[in-house]
Amino acid sequence: MAKSRPKVILSAAISLDGKIATRMGDSALSSGVDKKRLHKLRTQVDAILVGKNTVLQDDPMLNVRYAKGKSPIRIVLDSLGQTPTSSKIIRTSDKIQTIIAVSEKIPQKNLDKLAKFPIDIVISGKNRVELKKLLDILGQAKIKTVLLEGGGTTNWDFVNQGLVDQVIVTVAPYLVGGKEAKSLVDGDGFAKISKSLRLKLDQVTRQGNEIVLYYS
Repeated sequence: MAKSRPKVILSAAISLDGKIATRMGDSALSSGVDKKRLHKLRTQVDAILVGKNTVLQDDPMLNVRYAKGKSPIRIVLDSLGQTPTSSKIIRTSDKIQTIIAVSEKIPQKNLDKLAKFPIDIVISGKNRVELKKLLDILGQAKIKTVLLEGGGTTNWDFVNQGLVDQVIVTVAPYLVGGKEAKSLVDGDGFAKISKSLRLKLDQVTRQGNEIVLYYS
């Protein structure tokens, strides 16, 4: 991990067959116990990061509700600034610091729309958000830890660029199936196992009928 950028923790709940959502987008895999664990983890990081599609599909709040502690900064990757102003993240941006990371290609009308809210707009990249540049910017802003709660495409972008430092996954007792169901990491994938991200198992925790795996 480069000293100039934050530590990135990829966090997710997955089924036994590695899915994070069904083909219809249902991602309710976590138990109540796991939600409390996740929200406690959120209190221990500086920021949570998701992609625009997660906002469009789930409209998450990305705050702390099931544990005591301060909600971290929320970051949305949105190259063209298409995050709806009706989304929970935008509507609560006056209460929780929110960053929308965009590219230079963002249309002026979208920029003007977002500028009406108390949001920090960070331009990182020409045609799409450049992750390495964004992480450097976040590091300069004293953000030391980022919890990546993205979908399969966003997770792949971070993994493919070698920007994931830790992985924490809850394995839930479900078999979802479906070639169109979302996996923990989607994208093109690595052509060879030898080229993929190799992880070290640090800890395994049993949580009722689930297990939580901690890799670095």
